[in-house]
Amino acid sequence: MDETAKRAVRNLVILGGGTAGTMIANKLRHRLARTEWHITVVDRDDEHHYQPGYLFVPFGGCSPEQVVRSRHSFLPDGVDFVIGSVDMVNAEGNVVLLEDGRQLPYDQLVIATGTTPRPDQTPGMLGLEWRRSIFDFYTLEGAEALADALSRFDGGRLVVHITEMPIKCPVAPLEFTFLADAWLRGRGLRDRVELVYVTPLDGAFTKPVASAHLGGMLDERKVLVETDFMVERIDDEQKMLVSYDEREIPFDLLVTIPLNMGADFVARSGLGDELNYVPVDKHTQLSRKFDNIFAIGDASDIPASKAGSVAHFSVEIFVDNFLQHIAGRAMTGAFDGHANCFVESGDDKALLIDFNYDTEPLTGKYPLPVVGPLELLKETRVNHLGKLAFRWIYWNVLLPGRPVPLPALMSMAGKHPATQREKQEA
Repeated sequence: MDETAKRAVRNLVILGGGTAGTMIANKLRHRLARTEWHITVVDRDDEHHYQPGYLFVPFGGCSPEQVVRSRHSFLPDGVDFVIGSVDMVNAEGNVVLLEDGRQLPYDQLVIATGTTPRPDQTPGMLGLEWRRSIFDFYTLEGAEALADALSRFDGGRLVVHITEMPIKCPVAPLEFTFLADAWLRGRGLRDRVELVYVTPLDGAFTKPVASAHLGGMLDERKVLVETDFMVERIDDEQKMLVSYDEREIPFDLLVTIPLNMGADFVARSGLGDELNYVPVDKHTQLSRKFDNIFAIGDASDIPASKAGSVAHFSVEIFVDNFLQHIAGRAMTGAFDGHANCFVESGDDKALLIDFNYDTEPLTGKYPLPVVGPLELLKETRVNHLGKLAFRWIYWNVLLPGRPVPLPALMSMAGKHPATQREKQEA
């Protein structure tokens, strides 16, 4: 390629080699001519983590080797992979600045750097009891440390706590509680453990229908639920959560989900809100400030679950929109906030919930109307097997950008609102 041709090639830079960033690189490399577009993916390391697997690590259901693979092995030929930490984005100058001084000019930028637990944001969380009696499972290191702590836990007050919403995979704390209940029963320890679920929400979950359903499951398992709890600090000497309204919750073992925040470079670049999420149009993921910046997945401020399914479905809509956008045409795709989440409930069963910006979780079958085989808002073994099978699908189909036979937008076929009886039975 001569120098004139090189100068004509445009640059797409994707910040983040996680679920959304990797899918976008794979899908767009096949849709953009190499003579016209150069694609670069930037991440701080070469480790791609299958984060849904963290949930099973504390209970011995998943090994660290099963959740980590090389990032670059999932990127296609024709995509440059740059290992480096982003210092900031100069959005006016269309250039990404890395901490080591490298500069990456772009014509189009996709921010897909996700969200990260920040225990440093709650006073006392990183005190003397961190990784002694205070644990998290939203990192592999935390999940492994919690596995060791659970193996030594023989009774007392086990508190599962959410600091503030939004969080990555909002059903995960409930799943952990259900799995802990089953795990303790299996070891004959349940009668010696008081399980407490502490949330800043007014119920078990964000969506009212699912909240009533999942709250009933906590009641059945004799889990004490403390709602509307906004933690102000952790008293690590007294081993106690303290809220802004001066409520106190003691613990022997605390499993906390720290405040989740977007990447710090987003704030340094003037691109984020108070939690470092990029404000975007919720249907196209295009920045509200810059016409050549998109934010996909957990990095954006869209009012949807910060979940892998949302990243997957939104990428499917994004790709065609992006091609229209760079061609100077109006984007015709509109992402509806579709989320599809398995909820492990213990004893080799799970629920499946399906919802979007406007529609509450429904009952029925998924993905095929009438046939299923997965059932919505109902505990079944098939749903559990579906969750376990998803890890293979993730590595072998989703990340490489291969077609997944599921509609990106929420389908109403074969679904109906939960009746009051179904809500109670669920």
